[in-house]
Amino acid sequence: MSTTTRTTVRVGLAAATLLSLVPAATAAGRVEQGANDPHLAGRAVLPAETVAPGPPSGAFAPPSPRPPVTFPTASQPVEGFSGIVAGRGPGEYLAMPDNGFGSRETSSDFLIRAYYITPDFKTAQGGTGTVAVGDFVSFSYPDTLMPFALVRPDRLLTGADVDPESIQRDQRGDLWIGDEFGPWILHFDGTGRLLEPPIALPDELRSPNNPAGGTTVANSRGLEAMAIAPNGQSLVLILEGALTDATDRLVRRIYQYDTATGAFTRRADYRVTAGSAAEADARFVSDAQMIDSHRLLVIERDGGSGATALFRRVYEIDLNQVGADGAVTKSDVVDLAAIPDPDLVSLPEIHPGDIGIGEVFQVACESIEALFVANRSELLLGCDNNLPNAGRNPNRADDNEFIVIRAPGL
Repeated sequence: MSTTTRTTVRVGLAAATLLSLVPAATAAGRVEQGANDPHLAGRAVLPAETVAPGPPSGAFAPPSPRPPVTFPTASQPVEGFSGIVAGRGPGEYLAMPDNGFGSRETSSDFLIRAYYITPDFKTAQGGTGTVAVGDFVSFSYPDTLMPFALVRPDRLLTGADVDPESIQRDQRGDLWIGDEFGPWILHFDGTGRLLEPPIALPDELRSPNNPAGGTTVANSRGLEAMAIAPNGQSLVLILEGALTDATDRLVRRIYQYDTATGAFTRRADYRVTAGSAAEADARFVSDAQMIDSHRLLVIERDGGSGATALFRRVYEIDLNQVGADGAVTKSDVVDLAAIPDPDLVSLPEIHPGDIGIGEVFQVACESIEALFVANRSELLLGCDNNLPNAGRNPNRADDNEFIVIRAPGL
């Protein structure tokens, strides 16, 4: 596999018709950099303590060691975004949390939802840097479609039932979710109602949480990354981690799933950037989005947070460019641990003691795992704050951060 370094991102024509996320900055006051270098163009932050209507949650989670979060919360936390797609109009997005508090045992009172959000990005031209939370999609299942017993008699899915980590919308408006407990693909209509039984992955890929047994995929190493083709007819899946028995720890399998025929195709391998097997096991593929029929953007990250969040990058891969080792080639798009912020949109600090802000902006949350391709020159990324973990500030539970990265002139 070859890895090259570059500083631009090309976005497919389908995505190019979308509106710009943030207004373009003027040259005044900008730190000198290459005209086409990626840089931080916008940032919006949703407070960690944000809740939405619903029953209390977190009764089974360990006590929170960090303010302002305490468990159980008064109602449902709006936290931990693992995927994002377009909303119902300009400026709105549908952002999906994961299973809640990290495991089945701690998350049975966390309802699986996706929230409509509207960020008002702070940019060089203004903006409040806040995020408005609207209504939500609540995921549920008809009684006959789930092959195992679930928590709630009202058929609302919880974080003890599934662990949603990636979300896509097809051209009919149906929602496709990548889950880690199976791992499975879950197919819902636009209202969140399950349309078919969980779709098992090929080659007997199963996590320890799969009731069928026979673990081949480690816990929390399933479908963090699932992209949809521009025609909406196929999904591209990249496993987050290596298989449990893999001798080459750098390999992450890539599959394609035809949503019309139900057929899986093994496409190629993705190889993480690491110098040893141990380092490879600490590299995670956390999201992917297609930019045309064969090219994808991929987030690859380490497991650090705050000062230890040192490796998190966006790469471009090409499914039609496969090396002799069976792996796709990849090229560097942006280093998320060191994003130039020439307009200082990350300042001032929101909480005293915030780190990784200023002329070089660092994505400091542990899990950067939501990627949305907005247009030919802008990417929107969101953090899973793993409530109540700390990264941006060692004394506080992480807020949910959304950032816009712009690469001018593409």
